[in-house]
Amino acid sequence: MPGNATINDVSGQMFDIVVVGGGTAGLCLAAKLSDNPNLSVLVLDAGEVSVDDPKILLPGQYGVHFGQEEYDWSFKTTPQKFSNGRQVDWNRGKVLGGSSAINFMCWTKPSVQEVDDWERLGNPGWNWANFERHLHAIEGYHPPLAKSVAAHGLNFDHYNLGKEGPVKLYHCATITRPERYAYQTALNLGIQPAPAPMGGDTNGVYFAPKSINHEDYTRSYSVTAFYEKYKDRPNFRVLTRAYVTRLVTSTGDKLKADGVEFSYDGRIHVVKVGKEAVLSAGALKSPQILELSGVGRREVLGSIGVPVKLDLPGVGENIQEHMFSGMSFELADGVDDITMDALRDPSQLAEQARLHKLEEGSHTLGITGFVFAPMAKISDRAKELYDAAKKKVADNWSSYPEGLKEQYKIQLERLDNGCAPCEVVLTPGFLTFPNPPVPGKKYFTLLFCLNHPFSRGTIHAISSDPAKDPEFDPHYFEHDLDLQTFVELCKFARKMSKTAPLRDLLKENPEINPGVDVDSDSKLGEFIKNYASTTFHTIGSLSMLPHEKGGVVDSNLKVYGTSNIRVADLSVIPLHLAAHTLSLAYAIGSYGAEIIKNTL
Repeated sequence: MPGNATINDVSGQMFDIVVVGGGTAGLCLAAKLSDNPNLSVLVLDAGEVSVDDPKILLPGQYGVHFGQEEYDWSFKTTPQKFSNGRQVDWNRGKVLGGSSAINFMCWTKPSVQEVDDWERLGNPGWNWANFERHLHAIEGYHPPLAKSVAAHGLNFDHYNLGKEGPVKLYHCATITRPERYAYQTALNLGIQPAPAPMGGDTNGVYFAPKSINHEDYTRSYSVTAFYEKYKDRPNFRVLTRAYVTRLVTSTGDKLKADGVEFSYDGRIHVVKVGKEAVLSAGALKSPQILELSGVGRREVLGSIGVPVKLDLPGVGENIQEHMFSGMSFELADGVDDITMDALRDPSQLAEQARLHKLEEGSHTLGITGFVFAPMAKISDRAKELYDAAKKKVADNWSSYPEGLKEQYKIQLERLDNGCAPCEVVLTPGFLTFPNPPVPGKKYFTLLFCLNHPFSRGTIHAISSDPAKDPEFDPHYFEHDLDLQTFVELCKFARKMSKTAPLRDLLKENPEINPGVDVDSDSKLGEFIKNYASTTFHTIGSLSMLPHEKGGVVDSNLKVYGTSNIRVADLSVIPLHLAAHTLSLAYAIGSYGAEIIKNTL
């Protein structure tokens, strides 16, 4: 299905605001800008609109879109030097709505301190108070039914969420015994309940809501929130199948975007920019568009034969990425709780779709239970590992650019002040590698994640051909603390599996991945190198930092050295935090719209 504009509506025409990318942040930003009827807003997106698509709307289909050309860009990293030469899949949403259409719908928020750290890095206004204000306006939280809460023995009264916004939030209708027992196991191992999981104090264990509409129990994403209700506005246009190739610019005191070039059905077109061009193509593609437009590191542009229009060395640098791995365990015979494993059985799909309409079955499960904790709660090696990390940073201090030094100062503080770089996710089903699940069996998985990576990577164009993907190089495990954190998390997950009450639901010798023979730190390290994956939370490629410290955009999201080019997506986040990034993308889109309205 096409968007609400045709190529004849767009090609050669002028729009006040042209937004490149109709993903999570882009649609949010564009819709909010269109609140001003005097602004004409155009969104160019390379995907299609996929309204009423059960593959998107049915919420239990974790990962089924990956590798499917209709839904997924199927990016890959370069071979990773510190991960045994592996290339890692970086799946991203290809339909309108971007990754909000194919993600795992986790609605988590960072801590107050982590968001305020963006302001500490030189970005006035980018703080918790503004973050929370914008999210409260976006959130449409519906508390679970009283009988459901009572059945689970859980209490969500203290969750600090907006209730009237367009992004619908709802707790999983089913939270299984293995999840609840794992929650209690975490408490038994010294993890406290998170004091304010949606209010800026996430340190502990809690059950998060999902981006699900309670009325029909379907995915709520940027299309349902910021397209379907806006598409009839005369000043809000969306052209799909429009693959942006570069910005058309002119030089003066500052570089100015006069138009946006894009391909459509094999032909090149240009739309004129009346006031602003906003890149919202995501952390993976926005830097490539700038580089193909002649904005970036001089040596990168020279290597691909693109004339330099603006030498901006920070473009494509400072990449930080969350990663995850996990351990899967077979549930004991007689455990009758449903799991997501039923959705791997083709003969079960129709029945599970029927049960979904009754708000029952595997589609009512989700990735909802989280542990966020400091290393000291996870491992008795915390001090040893942190001392080694501090020494490595100190030994290499003179080699770091100024912007990275400021980031590392904050990260070193986080090691000592109780921040939560460690995450464990309580998952009712099988979601690990390399050993496969056995059909008909039921499993429970403890995923674990790294949230404050010290490693830094790059994303750069390697060709002047816009159809050729840039080079994605996250430098996984270049900094040893990242790997060692994973090793300790793996041992903690194994400890959870052997601790009551979770152990009481598991089969004797239940571990499927990595397997009991992976029984030393070195073997666990190799397991992580070989099977850890992206958590799809790439940030930093167009960092919001002072120009002299490697920044690409200022606190108004404007690209340094330009008069009307902005960026509003996850690429602007300068320092990673302990949260899944769905809420962050929406907040950036919303705050970006407010900034643009106030500065035009």
